[in-house]
Amino acid sequence: MQRLKTRAQFQAVLAGATVARTTHFALHRCALDAHSGSSSLFATEDVWVGAMVPKRWARRAVTRNAIKRQIYRMSTAMRSSLPPAAHLVRLRAGFDRKEFHSAKSEKLNAAVRAELQQLLERAAAVRAP
Repeated sequence: MQRLKTRAQFQAVLAGATVARTTHFALHRCALDAHSGSSSLFATEDVWVGAMVPKRWARRAVTRNAIKRQIYRMSTAMRSSLPPAAHLVRLRAGFDRKEFHSAKSEKLNAAVRAELQQLLERAAAVRAP
């Protein structure tokens, strides 16, 4: 599994289709073919994954980093079910700070993990074009 690193890669995947959504996350996908023009951005035909956790939805850096770690961990676990394409998991709504007091709480980690599992299962059901 490869990770998205450059701004151009992130922009190319964001321009692709939104494949799956949950309450807090959205998953975007970009096919890795010569027709889409993404072949120069993505060197290998593999599963590419990126995480986008904006400050708008997770103010504290420790929370953003914890969510990104969960995204990459769950993506690695579900790698075999994802098609070879570029995927971007984007946080699209914040978690309630009243309910989840700490970024290191097991309650927040379990909620993020369960929602990412649901998101990646939905994305695996929708095959790349």
